[in-house]
Amino acid sequence: MDKSIVIVGLGPGNPGMLPFEVWSYLNSGHPVYLRTSIHPTVKWLEQQGVNFSTMDYLYQELETFEKVYACIVKEIIKAAEQGTVIYAVPGHPMVAEESVSLLLKASAEQGVKTKVIPAMSFLDALCATLGIDPCKGLYIIDALNFEQQKPEPKVATIITQIYDRITAGETKLTLMEYYPDEHPITVVRAAGVPGEEKTLQVPLFELDRIEWIDHLTSLYIEPLKAYEEVRGDYGFEAHASAGVDVTYECSFPLDPLVEVMAALRAENGCPWDREQTHETLKQYLIEETYEVIDAIDEGQMYKICEELGDLLLQIVFHAQIADENKKFGINDVVDSITEKMIRRHPHVFGTTSVNNSSEVLLNWDKIKEQEKGDSQAGSILAGIPRILPGLLRAEKIQAKAARVGFDWPDYRGAMDKVEEEIREVIQAIKADDKKALAEELGDLLFAVVNLTRLLGVEAEGALSNTTDKFIKRFNYIEKQASHSGEKLKDLSLEQMDKWWEEAKKIKA
Repeated sequence: MDKSIVIVGLGPGNPGMLPFEVWSYLNSGHPVYLRTSIHPTVKWLEQQGVNFSTMDYLYQELETFEKVYACIVKEIIKAAEQGTVIYAVPGHPMVAEESVSLLLKASAEQGVKTKVIPAMSFLDALCATLGIDPCKGLYIIDALNFEQQKPEPKVATIITQIYDRITAGETKLTLMEYYPDEHPITVVRAAGVPGEEKTLQVPLFELDRIEWIDHLTSLYIEPLKAYEEVRGDYGFEAHASAGVDVTYECSFPLDPLVEVMAALRAENGCPWDREQTHETLKQYLIEETYEVIDAIDEGQMYKICEELGDLLLQIVFHAQIADENKKFGINDVVDSITEKMIRRHPHVFGTTSVNNSSEVLLNWDKIKEQEKGDSQAGSILAGIPRILPGLLRAEKIQAKAARVGFDWPDYRGAMDKVEEEIREVIQAIKADDKKALAEELGDLLFAVVNLTRLLGVEAEGALSNTTDKFIKRFNYIEKQASHSGEKLKDLSLEQMDKWWEEAKKIKA
């Protein structure tokens, strides 16, 4: 007895679009199994007297689609042991049909013959409804598979499998990480089905508010205007209204470095590189960042170039690890920051006008708030890492508070605050209260940082320079002691102070 499975597509839902060959198999007398009866064409099949069984009961019994599809595969292959069976699915069998992919694989492994009869897919009907040509660029994402497929805002995109408003809500939250909340989207239900087709354009944030979303719903997203108007094939091409030529072409892409890192992480690569994780690499990321800063302070361009390369290696390293875990890759990193910079500079790439850098920072914060949305609304001081050096973190906190008006009019108020904190430190010393002293010294340091900020001095850099100066002067004391044949621990404070004063007079 010939054991075979014929897999056919039922088209997008209009019986008039059902291919004749598909209809011939459905009407052939062989057992017909439908993945689901929830499809507009199925009612017409009933009217034509086609007998069939459906797998709908599995959706009620099992918790996940993965389990449902696995059971469907077993059932169809088991049925094929008795002879040829027809397995029918919505749309085109090879478009967004996971059960078909699994069935073809399992059938091949078990020696069961299969044949796929194509039909019009929902994508064909959707393109006709929207009037778009997929050959001009179209990215397709399964709404249930965002972990493997990341949105590409630079390309026109269709999101499939938006079964209900819950899925729509989850899709919206994911897309809002890549698109502005107000980005226009087109929601299409039952494309190509007479009397049932619905099309609605809404802002992205309203996606899950549409009541008629169901299993026949898909989403079309136009490319971000930032890409249409600003980004060229190989770089940036300024929007005409910006009045600035920022065309940039990449003459040395990251590919060679990415390939080297992939080789180091490969099975026969470097044992040390293969052992690293995001956690183990944190210390090196910090170290390389500080080495870049040291190079900048020294003013040696060749060294800055070298240290930036070391820092870039860390970024590629993290991206490679993420890519191996199918989370994101280096292209996602570059695309993400590119989109962010375009989005957060509407005064360069759009029509927004600003008068000074302060207004730029205010706009930046507003755009960041819009990107996060209501679900992440919170303190304006949130988002500054605790791991930052204390002085730098204090300065950033103060600067953020100042942007909304919580600040001294000028440095004089901050100077008075420093003097006040000094008096409170003295009081804590007199009271011999260690806990209070630690708190008051912290207040004093915070006040001094505020003073430096209002005077236009970077506290972290100022302290670093003073520390370097101390090291240089102390080194002078060490040299003088060595020339005198004495050890530092045997010197009197008066002698060391004398050499200290000499060191102060030496010009750098």
